[in-house]
Amino acid sequence: MSLLAIALWLANISFDTLGQISFKYAAVTKQDSEGLQYWKALFRNYWVWIGISAYVAEFLLWLAFLTLVPLFQGVLMVSLNIITVMIVGRILFNEKLTNLRIIGMAFIMVGVIFVGAS
Repeated sequence: MSLLAIALWLANISFDTLGQISFKYAAVTKQDSEGLQYWKALFRNYWVWIGISAYVAEFLLWLAFLTLVPLFQGVLMVSLNIITVMIVGRILFNEKLTNLRIIGMAFIMVGVIFVGAS
């Protein structure tokens, strides 16, 4: 894999993780309203817009990444975002990493290594 592909891959994972974490921050922000007022307040939350912007950037990076690698390889390589989201969720939101989740993360990493090496 070329250096450019690796850079696009890492940037893609970073922006995807940023988007997920931003939406989580927006979701856990206390809202005192309900119904339509809740949604209006939610869309005034800057975390929502950071998340949307991160996903737009991630989409463009994904397209660029796919021009350099086969689809099957790209999909497997970007699956590492599951691991980054779980780790950052643990750090920022104190979410639990159970033994099964850690085993699952290990399987994902091993799979990505095998695909990346081929």
